[in-house]
Amino acid sequence: MFTQFPDFILTPPLWLQITIVAAWVFLILAIAGLVNRFATTDPEIIRKIVHIGAGHVILIAWWLNIPASIGIGASVLASIVTLLSYILPILPGINSVGRQSLGTFFYAASVGILVAGFWSVQQPQYAAIGMMVMCWGDGLAALVGQRFGQHKYKVLGTQKSWEGSLTMAVISFLVCSLILLGVFGNIWQTWTVSLAVAFVATSLEAFSFLGIDNLTVPLGSAALAFMLMQLWY
Repeated sequence: MFTQFPDFILTPPLWLQITIVAAWVFLILAIAGLVNRFATTDPEIIRKIVHIGAGHVILIAWWLNIPASIGIGASVLASIVTLLSYILPILPGINSVGRQSLGTFFYAASVGILVAGFWSVQQPQYAAIGMMVMCWGDGLAALVGQRFGQHKYKVLGTQKSWEGSLTMAVISFLVCSLILLGVFGNIWQTWTVSLAVAFVATSLEAFSFLGIDNLTVPLGSAALAFMLMQLWY
């Protein structure tokens, strides 16, 4: 059975679904633009606002029961735009021309892969787990690590901090627990699976060469949660 939000939430027509998703994305971009104009010009802050905020489209898609074809199509379009943004100033403040990272592209692609994988088996909660772990866990880990990270370590030439990794683990556990708690309730699998997801997501986030963690973290987290719940529940 397709797991979704409570039945009293009616599914709106397709045109309204698309409008709501587009409005959310534009709202996040507008907030990032205002912060960039009036609060800070730190490009990392701007990127993380978009990183955390935009990923919530997966919750909106789940809430509105948006068809997989729409989610996949939007992901393909966003992936094309992000690839162009690496050579053209399409997304100023989010990507810098020549920036040595494909993280934004991997981010957009991960949405389509998660929707294609978990909408087809009527288990959208795992797509939500993958995106929320990446949005909140990876996003806050980067901010905490850059500002408060005093204890450094390196993985394949990429510098990380134990403070950032601890943030990633805690936030990943929390967001995974909240989603599983809402779907399955207070059972031992909810907490055990969340612990496993937190450990694996934190390990994957440490390997962030060229921004690949924006792909490995959501896909790995979602796949692990799905497999463990299929095995144990």
